[in-house]
Amino acid sequence: MAEQEAANTTLLETIAARKDSLRASERKVAELILRDPVQAMDFNMAGLADAAGVSEPTVMRFCSAIGFDGFRTFKISLAQTIALGLPMTMSTIHENDTLSDITDKVFSRTISSLDRARRLLDHDVMERAIEMVSDASELIFVGAGASGIVAQDAQQKFPLFGVPCQAPADYHQQFIAASMTDARGVVVAISNTAHTRTVVNVAEAAKKKGARVLAIVGADGPLTELADLSIRVSTFEDTDLYTPTVSRLAGLVIVDILATGASMRRGPDAARRIQIMKEDLAQMRG
Repeated sequence: MAEQEAANTTLLETIAARKDSLRASERKVAELILRDPVQAMDFNMAGLADAAGVSEPTVMRFCSAIGFDGFRTFKISLAQTIALGLPMTMSTIHENDTLSDITDKVFSRTISSLDRARRLLDHDVMERAIEMVSDASELIFVGAGASGIVAQDAQQKFPLFGVPCQAPADYHQQFIAASMTDARGVVVAISNTAHTRTVVNVAEAAKKKGARVLAIVGADGPLTELADLSIRVSTFEDTDLYTPTVSRLAGLVIVDILATGASMRRGPDAARRIQIMKEDLAQMRG
């Protein structure tokens, strides 16, 4: 997974990751670029050095420190990053930001974060996960906090999965459901940290009954150690005071992929039944 992340890391992600290890003068260049990569793209080397308050040799050392043999190749990579929209801002939200600033930053971070999750998603793992949920006799989705919201959304998609689905909100009910499943059941345990104690406990209870555990996580932890299969969803998460939690949005997308993949495996008859259900639902709504 580490090799895949390195291969799919964008320029701005690389700069952000290496910023603290740079010299103080080189860090000024990094901070200027991260603050406004579009403006930085308009500078030549002298202009970038002047804007950052450093010398031109410092700009060259910065380029070398992040893996480039010169300023020209760095500018080409920066242009490609901006053209792809990955990510347009790495800045945090500040108390004196205007509503326009906040709106732009939240949208930009969310879009960039979802794109990062897409680029780093292991398609082979997703194929195996779809096969796992498709073969299940029942699906039990569990999570806490924001991950619990993802679990509740998954339960709403039971027509697509084609098997009984439940997502108890109460921890005791989650534990009971896991304890009552069998070898054909699948518990989908959702925890961005992979450390949430209640989710790990429920997964352990399911394993004792012979059920399989599919984990949706943002990092390795106790949950991934006991899961039969783990979907790693890499998003931009930090502890900044005002930064919204993006992991739940990526989790919702993963659930959509699982549900859609499982539905397509069931063939045209199942698709037709779902279509009829949606038509009836539209009529019911008036």
